[in-house]
Amino acid sequence: MELVKKERPKVIDSASEMIETGCGHLYVTIGFDGEEDMPIEVRAALGKAGGCSNCYLEALNRVISLGFQYGIPIKEFVAELMGHQCPSSHMWPEAERVLSCPDGIAKVLDGYCKTRGG
Repeated sequence: MELVKKERPKVIDSASEMIETGCGHLYVTIGFDGEEDMPIEVRAALGKAGGCSNCYLEALNRVISLGFQYGIPIKEFVAELMGHQCPSSHMWPEAERVLSCPDGIAKVLDGYCKTRGG
């Protein structure tokens, strides 16, 4: 089976969510194609982080977006990213805990799946 990459339209609709992490505010935006209302890209950024943290998130954004463009289901990304933990996660109460930036992205994507059926 050959995978076919879907081109990103020039203009897309999106939904953004801010989630607290041990590293600060994580802003996750999911962009949707207009035809099928399916995710075509994700963008995540830490509020005041720079350097290595944002470089890491930019690479993760690109990999997830590329997967969306090739039709990989959101649930696959949720399964792979959910539960990854960094040391700063221990400063939050367990009920509110986001274990890492990848875990935060997975939680936002999982919420999308539950509310929009992706």
